[in-house]
Amino acid sequence: MSVCIGVGGMAVRVECPDARFLHELRRHYAGFVEDVTDGALELVVEPLPPPAVGSDAELEVRLEAGLWILHRGDFRAEWDPGAGKGVVRLHPNRYSLDSVLRIIHSLELARTGGGLLLHGASAVRNGRGFVFSGPSGAGKTTMARLAPAGVRLLTDEISYLRVAGDGFEAWGTPFAGELAQPGENIVAPLAALYFLRQAGENRIDPLSPSEALRLILKNTLFFAHDPVLVANVFALADRLAGSVEVGELSFAPDVRVWSLIR
Repeated sequence: MSVCIGVGGMAVRVECPDARFLHELRRHYAGFVEDVTDGALELVVEPLPPPAVGSDAELEVRLEAGLWILHRGDFRAEWDPGAGKGVVRLHPNRYSLDSVLRIIHSLELARTGGGLLLHGASAVRNGRGFVFSGPSGAGKTTMARLAPAGVRLLTDEISYLRVAGDGFEAWGTPFAGELAQPGENIVAPLAALYFLRQAGENRIDPLSPSEALRLILKNTLFFAHDPVLVANVFALADRLAGSVEVGELSFAPDVRVWSLIR
């Protein structure tokens, strides 16, 4: 039994003997469920009993004999990037699986040079993609909540950016934050990336290329300490910094900030 979850043009077929868990996944990822197709990555879930109280070990991602080992208090996974297959042992919990999927996507994007996952809300307005990035509390979810009619939300948590020609595209994801709702499964050319700063006024200040690169790297979702993949991520971040408008968006928590987003 399986369900195929497609995000950012990358499909992962999740196999699990627990029919109830698969039903929960189909419901949660409803807008991102695809027909099983050739070429999908494969992830086998081996159910475990609920974790013991206090099993909150920090995330560890390491490479051993060609396999990525992903370990946290609530899961342990092995991922073979060459075969595009992996196994994860966890208590059937969509939040745990959601974390594993994010990590797999970040590893595959870095391996292929295809794009980045960035901590940030993103949306489409007038056919153009915009990303609002920053650490927790910067205002990502606030920007999403303030979005006026006609704006289509891609995510309020993890922005999925893929290389497209000389620029990037912003894709919708099911990886939700405080809004607790998935984005729309659509894609748009990325027009601008703004790093958020809450203030008493609304304005956009341009960032220098070096500052833009620093902030992109700081907010990129990536956990592996592999020199090849790190170099790939750096190159992707540098390409992103040079291919779209990057600025600091100072804003007051008011819908009028969206008048700057055109």
